[in-house]
Amino acid sequence: MLEDLILFIDGEAIVLDKPAGLPVDAPRAGGDSIERRIDELRCGFKRPPVAMHRLDQDTSGCLLFARHASARVVFQQAFEAGTVEKTYLAVLAGEVAEEGVIDLPLGKVSSAEAGWKMRPDPAGKSAITHWRRLAMRDGRSLVEFRPKTGRTHQIRAHAREGLGAGIVGDFVYGVPGGPMLLHAVRLVVPRGKKPPVDVIAPLPGAFAEWREDAALDEA
Repeated sequence: MLEDLILFIDGEAIVLDKPAGLPVDAPRAGGDSIERRIDELRCGFKRPPVAMHRLDQDTSGCLLFARHASARVVFQQAFEAGTVEKTYLAVLAGEVAEEGVIDLPLGKVSSAEAGWKMRPDPAGKSAITHWRRLAMRDGRSLVEFRPKTGRTHQIRAHAREGLGAGIVGDFVYGVPGGPMLLHAVRLVVPRGKKPPVDVIAPLPGAFAEWREDAALDEA
């Protein structure tokens, strides 16, 4: 049950610990998704909640839902104002420097053979990501990403194109094989005079060897 994956709930919001492999929207080809199981997140309300953002199918971690129309407006305004803080952890297939900012506009390109992906494009949409290396081991790096914009596949494309090291398990931008090691570890959403929604999603098992390096604080 999706209800078992709830990290935070009150009268306005639900934050779900989305598992890797479960898409948010119903796939065209059919199959499981949060959209198709959304009634599991009613939690006593007549209407199901609405997802306020998206995580890629193979990305795990914090996913915010609004439980009613008024909350949806508040959260949408926060996203549009850029005041929502999102933090991700990823394992990259390469050694990177200590920290920096990737300012690399992205545009969508597609082909009949390879499908679509995001590529650097001076005429594309602005995409900015702050990053910090937390640890290195066996030629790989654990990196914290804090995106300031919310472009499709932003972290995955920025890791590859901005740092020159794709995410482990990312079959489009990184190194295929095994689960994709990208986790939405923390989400902070302001709510005016109310305390913000501030949630940490525990690291999934695929990150086991990096758990001590992540050094997560309680929200």
